[in-house]
Amino acid sequence: MFLKYFYSNKQETQDLTALGLYLAKRSINKAEVSRKTGLSTYRLSQLSNNPKSHLRVDELYLIALAIGANPGEMFEFLCEDLSLKDQS
Repeated sequence: MFLKYFYSNKQETQDLTALGLYLAKRSINKAEVSRKTGLSTYRLSQLSNNPKSHLRVDELYLIALAIGANPGEMFEFLCEDLSLKDQS
């Protein structure tokens, strides 16, 4: 999922992935998440800004733990645009 998010302090629009939007809405410090999870800040930036980067389930779980989020709710937010095919 590739979403637009408006940064009012920068007065510009930046493209974010669903994870990037989730972290931005919660004002999450990626450096802090990096320290807590062991994921590099580069990897977190890729996951937040590059729609071709694929978030692994272990990364999602570690990020959720680091920010005090429910992993299941976070998973639902990140996958809200997915649905099953109509099986008629």
